[in-house]
Amino acid sequence: MSDAGPSGEGGGFGGTGQEADPDGEPPQEGPEYLPCIGDQEEAEKEEEEPSAAKQPRLDDDDEVGFRLHETGLKTISSVGGGQGVVLNTEKVLSRAEDHGMTAGESEQGEEPWCQNGENKETITPTEEGGDEVEKSGQDDVASQRQYLGLDFSQNPQMLTGSWAEYTHSPENYLKGCKWAPDGSCILSNSADNVLRVYNLPPELYSGSWDLLSEMSPVLRMTEGDTIYDYCWFPKMSSLDPETCFIASSSRDNPVHIWDAFYGDLRASFRPYNHLDELTAAHSLCFSPDGSQLYCGFEKTVRVFYTERPGRDCEERPTVVKKQGQSGIISCLAFSPSQSVYACGSYSRTVGLYSCVDGSLLALLPQRHHGGVTHLLFSHDGYHLYTGGRKDPEILCWDLREPGRVLFSLPRTVSTNQRIYFDLDPSGRYIVSGNTDGMMSVWDTLTAPPDGSEEILQPYLQFQAHRDCTNGISIHPFMPLVASSSGQRQFPWPGDSDDSGSESDEDRVMTSEGNREDNALALWWAGPLGATGEDGRQEGPTALEN
Repeated sequence: MSDAGPSGEGGGFGGTGQEADPDGEPPQEGPEYLPCIGDQEEAEKEEEEPSAAKQPRLDDDDEVGFRLHETGLKTISSVGGGQGVVLNTEKVLSRAEDHGMTAGESEQGEEPWCQNGENKETITPTEEGGDEVEKSGQDDVASQRQYLGLDFSQNPQMLTGSWAEYTHSPENYLKGCKWAPDGSCILSNSADNVLRVYNLPPELYSGSWDLLSEMSPVLRMTEGDTIYDYCWFPKMSSLDPETCFIASSSRDNPVHIWDAFYGDLRASFRPYNHLDELTAAHSLCFSPDGSQLYCGFEKTVRVFYTERPGRDCEERPTVVKKQGQSGIISCLAFSPSQSVYACGSYSRTVGLYSCVDGSLLALLPQRHHGGVTHLLFSHDGYHLYTGGRKDPEILCWDLREPGRVLFSLPRTVSTNQRIYFDLDPSGRYIVSGNTDGMMSVWDTLTAPPDGSEEILQPYLQFQAHRDCTNGISIHPFMPLVASSSGQRQFPWPGDSDDSGSESDEDRVMTSEGNREDNALALWWAGPLGATGEDGRQEGPTALEN
């Protein structure tokens, strides 16, 4: 379908239940928790709802928009034809009710899962008698999933992961991972320019964790060159295949929109510079409602409308009359509470802009030692966390008083690689990796109440990988943490022990001392379980890499 070479391997999501917004209404703003694990109920298939396999496909004309409107909820199906594990709830909470969350009883879904390499032309994902969540008429209801709090009183336990997948190509390593907004799957990026989608292991729904095996990707989407950035559509739900897509940007290529349900290239956004030459975006971020895609360039942010692929976009320069934020816009983030977005640049600056017209609201002081590579707003929108390359700290800015740093979080970042960090759904814990393979956890509740700037030491720190831990992503409602590791290695041609001149920046390794560790790992960071009959605490069985 495209020269970018989408994979023909079949795959799908183990879906999660979520109420869709009524037809004709814009998507609801703000994050919502998903419904609890519960019994699966059979419902009749709505005749007016087309199956995923019958949805219209785009041809090579990028000017044809892809539909993003919210539709009725569908049966959860894997792309290989077997229905996935469905997580429903026994009680639907009205928005007028108290926002407390009720957990249902957990059962293991025993539907068949798809295998890679199946022919998509013969797939019929939606079948009669599938599990389905019905939309409740005109009532404005929302199913919510109970958030299971993280427990970092002890080291997280490794449940499973994927490592053999990244040994097929020479000099391959991971460069990050991101959970889907509905928590049904994980997206990884690696140096071989392939985006891989992994389903959440179905054994986690039943508690049969001793049966966990190594994870295998269900989708592979190949870019043509080095991937600069990638992100999920914020309204993604496995219940609605039309919302399952990913945006990615790579060198010398347009911004691609990948179908995360089939692996096809769905659309492209083509940015051009002042010479009418195709230029690649260095950073990507969807607006909270998913209607716009913001792309970062040198001294410019371009805004595309997701319903209109092609080259038409709005240009928002970050430097006006030699004043403003210079450098390449390397990362973007949106405030969850106000119409404000933040831009980080390789010039070590952070700017706050209005979503309405892109005007500069504030330019934060230059505190980072290297280019800013990651931004993250707190859930109340009052704080902004920023981190940079070759920078020893994550800074927490108080946006109620722009320019003021509340506290800093020390970490080891000795290379130019982008090291991600993440904030848990409760807003309490910040988790980040280090270039030495450590995973650090900070408790923001231990920050000084008077707001005096100081260094906040890690609440927990443990060795997660042998190599650089570059990707961290916390599950949206379960106590699961996904991490990725790896970096480019430069083996020294000799076997001598004269390594005193080796620097951490170059990461030069001999063949004997190679610390290569390219893996995607899934960690359990919650309670270890109930007490068994023998009085001992039951917990997950960790798989050793």
